[in-house]
Parts: sequence; structure tokens; C-alpha cells
Amino acid sequence: MLTHLSLGYSPCPNDTFIFSGLALGKISPPAICFATPQLKDVETLNSWAMQARLDVTKLSFHALGHVTDSYTMLESGAALGRGCGPLLVSAQAKGDPATWTIAIPGQYTTAALLLRLFLPSHRRTLLLRFDQIMDAIRSGRVDAGVIIHESRFTYQERGLHCVQDLGAWWEQETGLPIPLGCIAARKHLPQREIEAAIAASIDWATQHREECYSYIRQYAQEMDEAVLANHIGLYVNDFSLQLGEEGRAAVEELFRRGRDIGVFHTHAAI
Repeated sequence: MLTHLSLGYSPCPNDTFIFSGLALGKISPPAICFATPQLKDVETLNSWAMQARLDVTKLSFHALGHVTDSYTMLESGAALGRGCGPLLVSAQAKGDPATWTIAIPGQYTTAALLLRLFLPSHRRTLLLRFDQIMDAIRSGRVDAGVIIHESRFTYQERGLHCVQDLGAWWEQETGLPIPLGCIAARKHLPQREIEAAIAASIDWATQHREECYSYIRQYAQEMDEAVLANHIGLYVNDFSLQLGEEGRAAVEELFRRGRDIGVFHTHAAI
């Protein structure tokens, strides 16, 4: 008997790449069946995870730290890496960044947690959807912003400069890759079967890029082809296929640092 599962992931190219094989019906897992996926901004998925609305979901590692009683992190589908972290960018803000008003792409994003770790005394944040942050900086609504996704490839074209690469800061501090987001499943579900299905979907996408890209373009129609390819190349990597010991160590370190500053309860663990 098939186990029918609800599924959610973001419309960002790395997620649509990863799930294209499943979404297009190219992968047919023997024991599980996914419903039509719900594509939502990652912060929406983060908030839904707090309510345990989906069986399998993309979410930020920051959000995962709040829902470990309900969800298990999967070994496949994650976004970790080096040289791929969020950027703190500004137009012309001067002085101490701890005093700035800084836009963040959601309360439970890993970007928001990294900002807290980097500037522990900072308190003036404004929650904005990730694709609204650069406009808010340029208009003077905020002094700076933490950008994610494809914005890291285009911010210089918008006249902005990088104040701090938060991923590079993390790597220098810890020696570990930056853990951004993962796929998690409700604890009672068949974890290995779900992981195998996602890994198979990634493998299919890797071998059928043109067909895969046709699906991706449905949700990234305004994205330049080079940016799209760079985005996928940066965020879909070996950690996406298998988190492994180094990936788990990075997540554990993020949780440890989050606990140290009171973001997570002491029992939050993977």
C-alpha cells in the first residue's frame, strides 16, 4: 500500500531542480506517493512547519531547530556549501552596523540567525520577503539588508555593496560549510524511502537538464539564464545528495550556537 504524502518546497531554482523528477512524474517511488507539491516562499514553509502542516517540506535550518520534536532532517535535498551564504549588503550606510535598520528575509530563515550570530547586539530588523529587500535598501527604507537566493548574483548591478559575507564569516569561525536549508519529514514517516526518492529525483535532473530546466523556468521566468545556472550550480552539490558527517557537524554547530544565544531550547538537536 502506498503512503500518500503532502509536499512543499520553494520556487527557487535549486528546489525545483531537486524535485523536478518527482514533480514531472519521472520518479515513481515503490512505497510512497507525493501529492501535487505546494510551492511557497521558504519563510511561508518555515511557518507552516511550526504548525506541522506538511508531511515533507523544505525549511531553513534555523526553522528546523524549532521543530525537531515534529520533524526529522533528511539526508538528501539539503542546501549547504561553501561560498554560498547570505550577504549583508548596503548602498551607503555608514557607522556601526549594529545600529542600522537591517531587512531580513523572514524571522526563521538561517540568514536571520546568522545576522544575530554576527551582530549579537543588533536589534533593529525589518521583515521583508527576500525579493523586496534590495528595493528597500535602494529607497532608503532600511540601512542594509541580508540577501539570499539569486540576489547574491545581482546586487552589484543594483548599486549595492557587500558589507559582510555571512557565509564566509561562518566558515572562518567554524571551518564548516554553511547550513542553509534542508528537507524534513514528519517523524512517523518512512525516512529512508523519502530520502531515496529525493536522491533519485536529483539524479534524474542531473541527467535530463533541458527537460528539468523547462520545469524550473515555469517558476523563474524573469531570471537570466546564466544566473539560473549559477544558482543551481551553487546550491545543488554533493551535500544535496548526501548530507554526510561534515554536513551534520555544520548543522549541529549552528544549533549549538543558536542555543548559546537563547534562540533554541536546550533540547533542540538533530
